[in-house]
Amino acid sequence: MDIVVIGATGHIGTFLVPRLVRAGHRVTVVTRGTSTPYADAPEWEQVERVTADREREDRDGTFGDRVAALGADAVVDLVCFTLESAEQLVRALRGSATHLVHCGSIWRAGVSHVLPITEETATPPFGEYGTQKDAIARMLQQETAHGGVVTTSIHPGHISGPGWLPIGPLGNLDPTVVTRLSAGEVVEVPGLGAESMAHVHADDVAQLFQLAVEQRNAAAGEDFFATARTALTVRGYAHLVASWAGLEARLESVSWDRFRGTTDPEHADASWEHLSRSQVFSTEKPERLLGYVPRYTASETVRDALRWQVEHGDLDVADAFRP
Repeated sequence: MDIVVIGATGHIGTFLVPRLVRAGHRVTVVTRGTSTPYADAPEWEQVERVTADREREDRDGTFGDRVAALGADAVVDLVCFTLESAEQLVRALRGSATHLVHCGSIWRAGVSHVLPITEETATPPFGEYGTQKDAIARMLQQETAHGGVVTTSIHPGHISGPGWLPIGPLGNLDPTVVTRLSAGEVVEVPGLGAESMAHVHADDVAQLFQLAVEQRNAAAGEDFFATARTALTVRGYAHLVASWAGLEARLESVSWDRFRGTTDPEHADASWEHLSRSQVFSTEKPERLLGYVPRYTASETVRDALRWQVEHGDLDVADAFRP
């Protein structure tokens, strides 16, 4: 199968492209050419590369035609963030036999009402990012239902893996939270600490994209959430991190007002975005329709990511810290 992957050197593509090559597919990657995969693999030597500035070509109205001209059996779009961009690609692919597999986000779902969240019980999104992702997914589903381009939308959780810092115990990317937990210091937690996060290993997300590409009929017109089968609460995540230093987490619940007053605004905003949603997702649908079997639990996912950070000297932790 000829497969085009747009945005192939990011979190998902780092694992997806080698998977597709190992499975015998012919892969063309479309990137800006300014970055490399997080993890090297020999399969990248077999990949054809196309350099394109999607943002500029979207403005010019040429990006969709560039991708359509490649004549792929499937196009995996990992870096589409606006409805206008998605619609341009869809228009260019109409009339072809190409299967478009789009990367969305769990933030197409809003705050939790029923847990676990399924594709059918998700509440309406909020915020520009989630609203755009939801609009794209709805447009793609209608496109397929009306006989147009065959599409599938996959919505990953908080993608983690070797090479980058995962969303941390407080729902942000502040590395000092892990530092303090590893040293047995008190960490202030906004709210109850019962709020949850939906981590997923990048290789498990790549697995689901591969399954969708290879099982076109089963995936056509569908939406799938891509997360681990488990989720971590703030308290659970903090205790897990502290345990890797042989300690119990020392947590103090504080109001959101106090937390915002003592936390960098960027980190405080990220914590609110993640923890106010407090999401846990079901993996039943992709398991049933596509045979998705997540290899990593949420705990194993963040452990793999933090271990890489420690081994490469990118995280300041106590000497006893052993994830």
